[in-house]
Amino acid sequence: MRTQVCIIGGGPSGLLLGQLLHNKGIDTVVLERKTRDYVLSRIRAGVLEKGMVDLMHEAGLGARMDAEGYIHDGTVLSYDDRQIRIDFKELTGTSVVVYGQTELTRDLYNGREKVGAKTEFEAEDVQIHDADTDHPYVTFTQHGAQKRIDCDYIAGCDGFHGVSRQTIPTSVRRDFEKVYPFGWLGILSETPPVHHELIYANSSRGFALCSMRNENLSRYYIQCPLTDKPENWSDDAFWAELKRRIPQEYAETLVTGPSIEKSIAPLRSFVSEPMRWGRLFLCGDAAHIVPPTGAKGLNTAASDVQYLYTALVQVYEEKDSEGIDRYSEKALSRIWKAERFSWWMTNLLHRFPDQSDFDIRMQITDFEFLASNRNAQAVLAENYIGLPY
Repeated sequence: MRTQVCIIGGGPSGLLLGQLLHNKGIDTVVLERKTRDYVLSRIRAGVLEKGMVDLMHEAGLGARMDAEGYIHDGTVLSYDDRQIRIDFKELTGTSVVVYGQTELTRDLYNGREKVGAKTEFEAEDVQIHDADTDHPYVTFTQHGAQKRIDCDYIAGCDGFHGVSRQTIPTSVRRDFEKVYPFGWLGILSETPPVHHELIYANSSRGFALCSMRNENLSRYYIQCPLTDKPENWSDDAFWAELKRRIPQEYAETLVTGPSIEKSIAPLRSFVSEPMRWGRLFLCGDAAHIVPPTGAKGLNTAASDVQYLYTALVQVYEEKDSEGIDRYSEKALSRIWKAERFSWWMTNLLHRFPDQSDFDIRMQITDFEFLASNRNAQAVLAENYIGLPY
C-alpha cells in the first residue's frame, strides 16, 4: 500500500488532519487500533475553542455542530458560595461551543467515509520504520495478516500510549511530566443541566464541575482520591457530594437521576519534545496531556493539526519545507501556554492533600483578585477561548 501521509490514530485529531489534507488533494490512510464503534463509545469533553470550530468548518463538517452545539459566552467560577462569572464575549469578543467529542468524531468519520478516504480499523502491532530517512514506512497486523504502508510522512495521532512517541529515540526525546494526587470521578446522566454555562467550583471538600452535552444530558465531576473506584460510589452518594461542593443556589435546583456512565480519570500535565523526528510528526495526546480543568485537551490537538496541515500543504503545493521544519517549534510554543493555563486552573480550583493554611489563603486571595480585576478576568477568558494559532 502507498500513500502520501500515513496517519496513526483514528481519533478526532487524526481524522481532522486526514479530512483537511484530503480536501487539498493529499492522499492519506488512517490506521486505528480499535473499531469505529469502540472509538465512538469513548466519553470525552466537548468544549471547543474558536480555532477548533473554524477547522471543522474548513473541513466542510461543521453543519451539525452549528445546529446542535451550544454557544457559551461565559463560565462561572465559585469558591464555596462566592461566585465570579467570566464573560468571554464581553472580554474577548469570542465564545466557545459545547459539542460532545463523540458527536464531533462521528461527523469526522462520516465525512471520511463520504469522500472514500481509506481507514484501516483493527490495525494492531503498528510499527514505524525509517522515520529519520526520506523513505519511511509503517507495518501493522490486521486480522492476522501482515501489511505495509509506504509514505512520504507519518502523523502520530495515536495518543499517550501509542507507538509514535516511543519511536523517537530517548537520546533525542525529552519528557516533562507532573502527576496530580487526585482524579475526577465523572458521571453522565439523562438530566437537564443545572446551569446554562459550566460551573467550576472549589470548596473545602474539593473540586466539582457542572457541565453538559445537551439540554437533556449532563456531565458532572467531583475531585476524588486516586485510590477510589467508580463502583464504590453509588449514584446517591455522588449526587450528595456534588451538592455539598457547588453553590447552594445550584445545589437546590440540581435535577438528579441514574447515571448512564461513571468513571474516574487521573490528572496529569505532560509534554514531550521535540514533536518532530525526521518525517514523523507527533500530534495531540501523543505529544502532550493537560489536566481537563482548562478544557484544552481536544483544543491543543486542534492547534497541532492546524500547524501540521498547513505545513504539509506548503510542502506539496509550494515545495517549501519551512512549515515542517518549524512545526515542532510552533506547536510547542502554543502547547506550553495551554499547559500553563491548565496547571494554573487546576491549582486554583482543587484541594491538595498536603495543602497548608497558607496555600489555602493564597487560593482565596487569587480568587478575590480575579473577582476584582477585569484584566485578570480578561487573561483567563483569552486563554479559555483559545490563544491564536
